[in-house]
Amino acid sequence: MIRICSTEDVSKGAVISADVDGVQIAVVHGEDDAFYAVRDECSHAAVALSEGEVSGCTLECWLHGSRFDLRTGEPTGLPATEPVPVYPVEVRDGEIYVSMTPSNGVTR
Repeated sequence: MIRICSTEDVSKGAVISADVDGVQIAVVHGEDDAFYAVRDECSHAAVALSEGEVSGCTLECWLHGSRFDLRTGEPTGLPATEPVPVYPVEVRDGEIYVSMTPSNGVTR
């Protein structure tokens, strides 16, 4: 697990982008108060998901409106049809840690 930031750095409903060994990830503080991490790149248009909007447990791509389930990485709306990698998150002592082994098996 790699320390990313403090929980205080990501307010509820917000997203930050972090570079972890050359991989951009989006760390999301979901509206359910849980923290999530996904590859910070839309599987449809290769743009940063961290610039999108959080709604419930989904993150919307700002360019074409595809939504991705933060728990599974699966797209919940077109035009995206391929999932994004989802990384396991642990919160310890107010710090966010991420494993760079995708929990959903997507590696692209």
